[in-house]
This record gives sequence, C-alpha cells and structure tokens, in this order.
Amino acid sequence: LRADDRARPVPPLLRHLVRRPTRRTAHTPAPADTSSLMQRLAALDHGERLRHLTELVRTEAAAVLGHTTIDSIGPDQPFREIGFDSLTAVELRNRLNAATGLRLPATVVFDYPTAAITAGYLRDELFGSTRAAPTAVTGPGADADDPVVIVGMACRLPGRVTDPDGLWRLVADGEDGIGAFPADRGWDLDTLFDPDPDRVGTTYVREGGFLEGATQFDADFFGISPREAVAMDPQQRLLLETAWETFEQAGIAPRSMQGSDTGVFAGLIYHDYATNAGELPEGSETYLSTGKSGSVVSGRVAYTLGLTGPAVTVDTACSSSLVAIHWAAKAVREGECSMALAGGVTVMSTPDGFVSFSHQRGLAPDGRSKSFSEGADGTTFSEGVGLVLLERLSEARRNGHEVLAVIRGTAVNQDGASNGLTAPNGPSQQRVIRQALANAGLSAADVDAVEAHGTGTALGDPIEAQALLATYGQNRPADQPLWLGSLKSNIGHTQATAGIAGVIKMVQAMRHGVLPRTLHADEPTAKVDWTSGAVSLLTEARPWPETGHPRRAGVSSFGVSGTNAHLILEQAPEETAVETEATEPEVPGLVATGGVAPWVLSAKSPAALRAQAERLIAHLHAHPDTDPVDLGWSLATTRTALEHRAVVLATDLDQATAALTALSEERPHPSLVTGETGTDGKTVFVFPGQGAQWTGMGAQLLQTSPVFAARLNKCAEALAPYTDWNLIDVITGAPDAPTLDRVDVLQPTTFAIMVSLAALWQTNGIHPDAVIGHSQGEIAAACVAGHLTLPTAAKIVALRSQTIAHHLTGHGGMMSVLASREWIEEALAPWDGRLWIAAIN
Repeated sequence: LRADDRARPVPPLLRHLVRRPTRRTAHTPAPADTSSLMQRLAALDHGERLRHLTELVRTEAAAVLGHTTIDSIGPDQPFREIGFDSLTAVELRNRLNAATGLRLPATVVFDYPTAAITAGYLRDELFGSTRAAPTAVTGPGADADDPVVIVGMACRLPGRVTDPDGLWRLVADGEDGIGAFPADRGWDLDTLFDPDPDRVGTTYVREGGFLEGATQFDADFFGISPREAVAMDPQQRLLLETAWETFEQAGIAPRSMQGSDTGVFAGLIYHDYATNAGELPEGSETYLSTGKSGSVVSGRVAYTLGLTGPAVTVDTACSSSLVAIHWAAKAVREGECSMALAGGVTVMSTPDGFVSFSHQRGLAPDGRSKSFSEGADGTTFSEGVGLVLLERLSEARRNGHEVLAVIRGTAVNQDGASNGLTAPNGPSQQRVIRQALANAGLSAADVDAVEAHGTGTALGDPIEAQALLATYGQNRPADQPLWLGSLKSNIGHTQATAGIAGVIKMVQAMRHGVLPRTLHADEPTAKVDWTSGAVSLLTEARPWPETGHPRRAGVSSFGVSGTNAHLILEQAPEETAVETEATEPEVPGLVATGGVAPWVLSAKSPAALRAQAERLIAHLHAHPDTDPVDLGWSLATTRTALEHRAVVLATDLDQATAALTALSEERPHPSLVTGETGTDGKTVFVFPGQGAQWTGMGAQLLQTSPVFAARLNKCAEALAPYTDWNLIDVITGAPDAPTLDRVDVLQPTTFAIMVSLAALWQTNGIHPDAVIGHSQGEIAAACVAGHLTLPTAAKIVALRSQTIAHHLTGHGGMMSVLASREWIEEALAPWDGRLWIAAIN
C-alpha cells in the first residue's frame, strides 16, 4: 500500500500502520446527478427533509471513514469523536458537494459538528431557512408587565442536600449541615489541624460544609473521555450536572435545548484544582488548560448542551452567583438570550482557604456561622452549587413553564476606596439596596424579609445589620418589621454559591409560606442598635405574614473584592385561566386519560436506570397522592430519552411501586418492560390483517384525540358509499350497529383504525421510513404511504371484504399451525390439490 501510489486512501484505522511518503489529498468524487435528490426532497415536508439529509450525511461520513454501514455514525455524535481530521473533513465536504450540488466551505464539518446539524444546514441551503430572524435588543429597563421569572432550580449543598426540596427540609427542620473535613481530596488530615492560628500550613478548625461525592462524575453520560474528566475541575463537573437537573426540574428535556439562544452565567471563586500536574494520570495533561480554566466553567455547559447565548463566568468572590443572576436577568430582559442559567459553584480542591483565614483568625472555631448573634466568632467555609433558569413571564406562560418566582429587581455596586480592600462598607451596602428597590419600582416597606449575607463575623454582621436598619428598617409599620435571616447559620458560607443558595431558600420559603429560623441567634448581637429601625431577627420560624401584596424578599451578597449585590424576589403571580370554546378539545394528541398509564424511564447505564427507579419510589412515598397519568406525561415529555430504558405499566400506585421495586432489584415483573436502544435505525409501521381486533377498539381515542377522530371521520365518509352501516356506530357500539363478526364489517373497520392511528403517530412526531401490511393492512400501508388516496383505499377494502363475505366464506376454511413450512408441506402431501398453505407468518 505504501508503494502503490494508485491505491485508494488507506482506511482511517490503518493509517498509523501505513505512512506514505507522498502528501495526502482529499478524494473528490465525480459529480453526481443531483436532480433526483432534489425531486425526492421536494416531495417531503420540512421534518422529513431533515431525516433524509441526515441519513445522506451519515452515509457519506461512513464512506469517508471506510465503514460498511452507518451504524457507527450517530446523528448527534460529533465528527471529531468518530475520527474526522482536517483532511477527512475536506473529503466529506467534497462528497456532500457532489451529492447535493452545493458549494460548501471546507470548514463545514467544524462549523456544523454532527450529522444532524450538518443536515439542517444543507436543508437551509437547499430550501431556505425557516428560522425566525433574531429579535432586536430592546435596551435597558424593566417591563413591569413582563418581568424576568424563575422557571427552574437545582442545587447541591452541605447536609446531603441534593435538590431545592432537600434544602427546604433542612432549613424548615432547623438542621445543621456542617461536617468533618473530606477524606477523598488528598488532604493531609493528620497534620492539617493545629489549635495555634499562627502555625504555618495548618488550620484551627476541624469542620466545614462539604459536598458529598464532589469527586465523582459520570463522564460517559456527557460523552467526556475518562482522561479529560479527571483533568476537569470538579466545579465544571458539578455545574454541568446541575445545569442538566435545572432543565429537567423546569420540565424541559435538556437535549431539546441544543441550538437555543440560552445563556449561561456562572459565579466562581476557586482556581486551585490540579495545581500539581503530577497528580493527574498520564495523558490527562492535554486537557488541563481547559479543565482548570474559570472561563470554561460556563463554556463547558454551553458546549455540552449546545446553548448559543452568552456564556460568562463571574468572579467577584462571595457575591459571584448573585452578580451572575443580575447579569443573566439583564440579558434576558434586553433580548440577548431567551432563557438563562444563572448561579454559582464552589468546591475547595485544597484546604488553602481554611489555612489562610485561620491565620487571619476569621473562622469560627466550632465551624458554625452564628449570623447576627452575640456569640458570632467567625465564618465557616463551605461548598455548594446552585442554578436557576430565567425566562420572561410571557414566554414562560406561552411555553407552559411553571413560574416559581419573579426577579423583581437587582443591583450591583462597589465599595470603592473603603476602609481596607476586604473590609465591608455600610454606605455602599445601603446604596445597592436602594438601587435594587428603585430597579424594582418598590419602597422598602414593600419587602417582607431579607436573606442576609450574614457570615457570622464580629465586624461584617453589624455593618450589614446597620445598613438594613437604615434602608428597610425605615418608614414601615412597627408591627410589620423586616424579617432577617441567613442560610449560613445552617450550612456555612458557600462562597461563590452563597447568593444562589439564598435565592433558592427564599423561593422555597415563599412557596411554603414560612420564614425559617436562623440558627445560633437566640441572642442578637449587642453591637447593633436594633431600636433604630423595624428589623427583627428570625430567632424562630414563623408564618410568612400576609400584607396585602405579593410576598417579597431581598437577598444580599457582598464580595471580599468589594463588589456588592442585592436582589429582590417576588411571589409568582397566579395563573390566569385561559377561557376556551366549549367545543375545543382539551387533549391535543396521544394522551392516556385512564386505565393503564405508561411510566417511561431511561438512563445511560443499567445501574443508573436502577437508581432512577429508586428515586421514583422515594418520590411516590413522599407524594402518595401522585396522579399516575400526570406522572406518566412528565416522564415521557420532560426527560431526555437515553439508551437504557424501562416502561412501567401503571394501573395504580401500588402496582407501579412493585414494578419499580423489581426494576431496582433487577427482577422481572408483569408490569415492567425493559430494553436497550441500539444504533439509530429506521421506523417501520406494520399493519396486520384479521385477528388484532377487539370490541370497542378506538372508542376512547375517538373521544380523547382530535387527530384520531378527524381521520376516522374521513374514513367513515370514504366508506359510506360502499357500505350499509356506519363506521362510527360500529366503533362506539351504537344500537343496531353490526358487529365485528362480519368480515365485511371487520376489515373496513380495522383498516380505518390503522389509518387513523398512523395519523396520530405522525402528529406526535413518529414518522415511518417504510410501511408494510397484510390483507387489509396492506391496503392501509399503501394509503399511509401515499400510493392510494383515502377514497380509493376505502373502496378497495370495502369491495374486497364484501367479495370475501359473499363469494368465499363458506367454501373453505383456514387454521393456524405452529410449525415450519417444510413440515407443513410434508404433512399436506397426501391431500395435494385440496389443501394448501395460505400464508406464512
């Protein structure tokens, strides 16, 4: 091969074995006749064109790489991952040019990195784009009638908190999330502690707030190689996982967001991962530059999920996540992006923060932040990750997203030349609060509570309390004080996550109508003149007072950099019921309305699928009033479909729980079906002959699915000229309607059911690549494929069934035999000419 210059290019997998001395050049195939392709595409709708072109791209890509089938070329698999380099990319471009007649750029594979994305580009080039032009940026300013709202939340925090509901349980129960130093970080725990603050390289505290499993990551789930995964800062990993969870919590399948203009705004402080490259396995150094980059924390989320809005990493120290929300809300408000993920992440890869603050004597010796308490003696360093998903209210309503809360106003400022680089500044805090109130169009008395920064330091807390008293504490009724609390009393100072954690806490408090207590604050600090304004510390939990306006709360974060942020949350507005005509159907398509409800679960691996079952069991135990149909709808429409799958056929919660338990224990169950998807294949509709019918089939869909009903009524109209009975009467079991015992009723009826079901499947996005059928099913297949019009197909099936009924019935018979063709032919030999094989199934 090396010596033969005329040989075809060496297959990619063998290229490292055969090094030709001549320079490789991309193969250019002879131009093809593109008219037939254009004719086929012109006859297809928008979606079908994309499917056809995706297969074309996969076929050409497989040819370039020397594969005999397209099975290894996934439609959503990046070309880079399947072996394309700069030369093979040009060769694929050449083949696509020849196949389509287009003049594509040499960079097409890099600009459109998967077969599906490339196919969309080809479709737009051939037939024009259907995408709407970007909306103009409208400029600054809040629209009171269309504010930015929170439609999704996710978090992981100390105290084994894995979601917003877990956070609420922790604060509502007054629990403490502080624990011992982690043993999975490589820290020298034997020498790290020393009670002497001046001892070099040690800390005088033994506890903090840490995330369990921060070192773990399911790299395969996100298509990341093990070597790259180990080079990634855990903060990148956690934010990526939390972004996925945020979309799912909002009822959005994360993969469906690919190509959307969603933004990512992430707060970050630490850049201390893998400071010693020798700690990483061989080969991982290649990925270290991006793996530990702060900018990639937000960029990684955008890249992995295919989000095309702004991706910004914010580092203003402890105020980072609240500043990120401020900029995210502004971007959504001004039209830079239609949605935005916003929040922050903190993971301490080294104990340096504890060591540094120990020398400054800034840490609480017992590891507890005693916010605004007389016993405040320092802060507690903790970890966490949290995100909210932001959207305009009008878009959230249009998209059917639940509104959790409103971002009523935000503001950010700086201390400037204050009393020290890291010292908090009271006047600056007052200004940022007043700016946020002005941005929200509210007075101080319109806000009920504040989730304070409240680090538990002897200097910072009194300065913050005095700023709150000077702003929120003035000009409000004495019996309606501002209620003050801090999550740091429960979980410590989560640093870049502090602001977003406070936001999620207060959204949950609004929804539950309770203001949780601040721990360790039985005696408010005497360093604050609490009589100078109407501010009260939440030493006990209390119902959120009804004040005649929506519940509102402020959230503060102040960075050691001097950057201050304040946000005002407002209770979600009540949804206005949309009045519809009485004749308008409530169910648009394929929806279970009773009986068996399928619950669809999927995961990246069998172990993850079992874990999904366990989580769902826990959800059912916590919510025994779950509606099986509602749960089935959410599982089917708001989750990304992954390779390993299970379907629980739920008739009631007890049966469903038993099936889920069997799934979690790898046991079979009558109501459980499991399987694994293979390569991306084609879809075939198979239409049967007689034997698949039952009395009452189609009657429920006729009442619940307008698509099915419309097609079935068209079938009834098409059959009417050739029958003396009414199709709808047969299906609904009307009095005097004939039964399915008559072949001339059965075959037209099942034909109509099949054709109508096909219309319903296609409306729900399931399109066949091929159709096949037997007996009246063959006629249905020809009709669905477009080779027979509905009137013609109805005429054929009606007259054919009547011929069978009037001329063939009674003159012979058929039976079903479970045996091979060879055995049957041998058994029928004595009756040659009298018995035949009618069909082979």
